[in-house]
Amino acid sequence: MLSYQHGFHAGNLADVHKHAALAWILSYMTRKDKPLSYVETHGGRGLYDLSSAQAVKTGEAAAGIEAVGAWVQGTPYGDVVADCRAENGAEAYPGSPWIASRLLRGDDVLHIAELHPQENTALRAAVPAAHIHRKDGFEMAYSVCPPTPRRGLMVVDPSYEVKDDYAVVPRHLAKLAKAWPVGVLLLWYPVLTDHRHSEMLGALGHAFPDALRHEVGFAPARPGHRMVGSGLYVVNPPWGLSEMLDDLGAKFATL
Repeated sequence: MLSYQHGFHAGNLADVHKHAALAWILSYMTRKDKPLSYVETHGGRGLYDLSSAQAVKTGEAAAGIEAVGAWVQGTPYGDVVADCRAENGAEAYPGSPWIASRLLRGDDVLHIAELHPQENTALRAAVPAAHIHRKDGFEMAYSVCPPTPRRGLMVVDPSYEVKDDYAVVPRHLAKLAKAWPVGVLLLWYPVLTDHRHSEMLGALGHAFPDALRHEVGFAPARPGHRMVGSGLYVVNPPWGLSEMLDDLGAKFATL
């Protein structure tokens, strides 16, 4: 989706949910002295400025990481946010490619797709050690799967601004899981007032009956905004992830 730019939403409550899980998974997987592959289908720009006109216009970061940052202090996610701000300024916020590049090691391999030309250029500057692909994210994922090394994680985070995303995501995930059966697949999706995501979840549940699903709820970012929560669907979830997400969910329940 070439019109979508995550800068308007960077650091919002959905990012807190998604990035806390991402950082925990990578921290867990890197405990073993074996290399990993990291594949991301929709990378964005990798590094965001929460004082930018985009972020200030929506105010989503102010109600997100800026309001609940104390929740994640001392966690892998909180540590990465602190590192990002130490290097890039107090208003910096790491996207998932930056988080991955910080938590992964020298022998790990990163493949990240971003189709938007300006976002792709910024992504290359933000995570120079990664293989950055300017192509459709699912096309890139098919081209590298199964990746080398075989251990690893794939993040799937479409814009969902194209209605067909809800229909095609389960099909793509099923094919990618077949191509990379040992990979951890992390899908993010919005929880919407019109329940547009429900049919997608039904298809995912049929394809992956043993996957981990976790949702949190929160107030809409502004009156009339349809997103009222954040969802994660994890195929081959690492041991302990469910408990970590339950703890985070309890904090969201206090909002």
